[in-house]
Amino acid sequence: MGSRWSAVVHVPPDFDTMALGRDLAGAVEEVEAEMSNWRPTSDVERLNRAPIGEWVSIPSGLLTVLEAALAIGRSSGGLFDVGVGDLVRAFGFGGGSRSPDAERIAATAGRPGFDPPATLDLDPVNRRARRLAPLTIDLAGIAKGHAVDRMAEVAAGHGVASFLVGIDGELKARGRKPDGRPWIIGRERPDRESRSLSGVIELTDAAVATSGNYRHIHEIAGREMSHTMDPRTGAPLVGDLAQVTVIAESCMVADAWATALMVAGAERGSALARRMGLAAILIPARGSTVSSKRAISITANHRVLAIGIAEGNGVLAARHEPNADFERALLLRAGPDALPGAGE
Repeated sequence: MGSRWSAVVHVPPDFDTMALGRDLAGAVEEVEAEMSNWRPTSDVERLNRAPIGEWVSIPSGLLTVLEAALAIGRSSGGLFDVGVGDLVRAFGFGGGSRSPDAERIAATAGRPGFDPPATLDLDPVNRRARRLAPLTIDLAGIAKGHAVDRMAEVAAGHGVASFLVGIDGELKARGRKPDGRPWIIGRERPDRESRSLSGVIELTDAAVATSGNYRHIHEIAGREMSHTMDPRTGAPLVGDLAQVTVIAESCMVADAWATALMVAGAERGSALARRMGLAAILIPARGSTVSSKRAISITANHRVLAIGIAEGNGVLAARHEPNADFERALLLRAGPDALPGAGE
């Protein structure tokens, strides 16, 4: 398992891309060190191992993500749930787990629901957290989005005014290209046998995240199981959506809501997106595309050119016309300890 980050920037010829690359890599590494369920030494795993009721000091980045996760969990009526780590691992999708484990699956029966603050307590003033129930925190549905936001902060801090940064299917754009055009993001068709584009999205000063259920699956007793857990059933999601894309100012927010809407399903998800004012595209497994906005123009800054389908958390290809004087591309393959959710 690996996580690939990328950055495409428009800068002058004498710009120090090496320094930018080091800082971008550092930002990604920082998030991995804090939130990866694949690293026993990560801060979230320290929290997961701590005795129930014991306060654990956590870094500001992890606190930010946990606060956002709880807020979106409440707003979604519990559809976004970071307390499903035990389910993720039992069904073979999480850190340290590669295949379903019948004994671990059976052990999850009767597990408590994730109901903060009854199950997770945060103390922002003293930057600490404690679990109040035997649940495992898994940030796969939000941490990559946060990492992309951090990458965008780094690029902006280097004075870059035009860039596209991303980790797998989570991307964030700033500004426009030198010719005035927005960034073009390809959207992939949900076909397990091949990869092809079925549409594009234009982005300017916005982020996009995608969740899907048709690539990363396990088969249990002859049934295909999705990597997305349904907190309502305590099992892999069995839903009517193939893919959800959310566009928002924050990639962390887009990432979490894409998961929540995926769990919600087509009818409830569409209503929820409209109620929350989200720019979202929901692709049913069968039937017609559902959009949270009736018009083609979602906002002044991001416009859907062609409704299509993108792989859940897969690489959303960006189409660029390289300019040797202005455009520099940076690409890194992360090590074996991937960001939470990478490769889903």
